[in-house]
Amino acid sequence: MFYLSRLEHTFRVPPSLLSLPCEEVVKGELEKLFLDKVIAKLGLCVSVYDIRSIKGGFIFPSDGAPTYTVVFRLIMFRPFEGEIIAAKLKESNSTGLRLSLGFFDDIYIPVELFPIPSSFKPDPNKKDKGTWEWEFGGDPFIVDGIDEILFRVRSISYPSIPLEQPEQAKPFAPMRITNAVTTMRYVCVCLCLSAYQN
Repeated sequence: MFYLSRLEHTFRVPPSLLSLPCEEVVKGELEKLFLDKVIAKLGLCVSVYDIRSIKGGFIFPSDGAPTYTVVFRLIMFRPFEGEIIAAKLKESNSTGLRLSLGFFDDIYIPVELFPIPSSFKPDPNKKDKGTWEWEFGGDPFIVDGIDEILFRVRSISYPSIPLEQPEQAKPFAPMRITNAVTTMRYVCVCLCLSAYQN
C-alpha cells in the first residue's frame, strides 16, 4: 500500500529562507511541492522520507534566489492490484458507494460490482442519497457507515486534468481507486469481485 519513490527535482529557494539551515529549507520546500499531491503512476505523496543529496545553490543572472537539484525519497500511497483494504463509508447513492481511508477519499464501488443480491433504499429527504442493503444467507446487511467495508483493488486510474469543469461537477480526483465490495468487517465471508478502470 505504501512505497518509497526516489525522485530528483530542481527548484529555487526564496531568498527570505536563506538564513535557515539548507536541509531544513529544502525539506520544507519539498513538502510544499509534493505533500498531499498525486503524482501520476506513483500515487499520493504522504511524506518526505529523506533527502539523499543537495547540489547546486547557484544564483543565475537576474535572479536573487539559489537553485538546487535535490535527490530525495517520498512515501507514496499506491495500493497494489489484488490488495484487500478496509475503509469507511463516505457517501452512498443510487450509482454506488464512495469510501474513505481517512487521508484518501476517492475510492469508488459502482453498483454493478456489488454482491448479489443487493438493493438500494432511497432517502426521501435527500436527493439521490440512500442506503444499500446486501442479503447474505437470508440475513440483511445494511451498508450504513458503522462497519468497515473490505474491498479488493484491481486497478487504479489517473484521469487527465480537465481544461474546464462544469459548475455543479464534483471536485476533480487525480487518482481514483475503483473496486468491488468484498465484505463488511463483521461478516466472515469474503467475496472477491473484480473492478473496472475508468
